[in-house]
Amino acid sequence: MDQRDEQEFAEYFAARRDAVRRTAYMLCGDWHKADDLAQTAFVALHRRWKKIRDRAATDAYVRKTLVRAVIDESRRPWRREWQTEVLPEPRPDEPGLDERVADREALHTALREVPPKQRAVLVLRFFEGLDVTGAAKVLGCSEGNVKSQTARGLANLRQVLDREVEANG
Repeated sequence: MDQRDEQEFAEYFAARRDAVRRTAYMLCGDWHKADDLAQTAFVALHRRWKKIRDRAATDAYVRKTLVRAVIDESRRPWRREWQTEVLPEPRPDEPGLDERVADREALHTALREVPPKQRAVLVLRFFEGLDVTGAAKVLGCSEGNVKSQTARGLANLRQVLDREVEANG
């Protein structure tokens, strides 16, 4: 890439890195993994930067790359996480937390239990604000698939949240 392309990429990266990282976190539920996934998406974008003709479609390209990276990561058997009853580190109590923060944490926790493809659809539809058509384009599947994955994902999310309410009140 020439210096102009490098400058354009650097400006795009600076403007979008936090949003991409937040989306990655919503997809995987772990800030460290979110950093790795965002980096993967930006590296892929950097490799193809010169070939992207429509700069308005850059966000869609990064989003699609990010979702695919999350799904690919979940398919790797050596990277799967095993849930345990005891967490390795105690979660610090933070008195005075606003109710929204508690709700957000419960949602993030519940999202981690939803299968990766359903989680991707939920994040794209409800966090990124994409419609069914947009989510289908990002995921490379039919609109019907997005609709069914959305319904299943919401049902799974409700189940997890209901279990949480029953367990913790």
